[in-house]
Amino acid sequence: MSEMRVVGVRVELPNNQPILLLRETDGERYLPIWIGSVEATAIALEQQGVRPARPLTHDLLKEVIGALGRELEQVVITDLKEGTFFAELVFDGDVRVSARPSDSVALALRIGVPIHAVDAVLEEAGLIIPDEQEDEVEKFREFLDSVSPEDFRGADT
Repeated sequence: MSEMRVVGVRVELPNNQPILLLRETDGERYLPIWIGSVEATAIALEQQGVRPARPLTHDLLKEVIGALGRELEQVVITDLKEGTFFAELVFDGDVRVSARPSDSVALALRIGVPIHAVDAVLEEAGLIIPDEQEDEVEKFREFLDSVSPEDFRGADT
């Protein structure tokens, strides 16, 4: 199992499909996960330190976990089946709850717990970006610095 860090969220054109990009903390592999626009906005807001006037669902869940006296210890991306990623929220006492990776990452960022991916998932879906593509990664980081949560809103909002 490898610890992952959130590189950020980008929007793939022309479909405007958000992608969550994770990278191994002590490795070279990246893990791209296609996610929904609501979750993309929640992740982007947290990364940018934006506090909405009212709590978002992930903020609410964080408060509920604390109110119930539980502690989220880590998030694990556990599986990839037919193009769909699966994750678990791992609580104290080794209590595990199945969740979408996007929700799991949004919650992990708010609580400050580590994000891990099992080796089988990284072997199947992990990407190594060759040195000559490092410039593309830097461009992606620049994009992340310039993107705003409004960029993830759908055309119907």
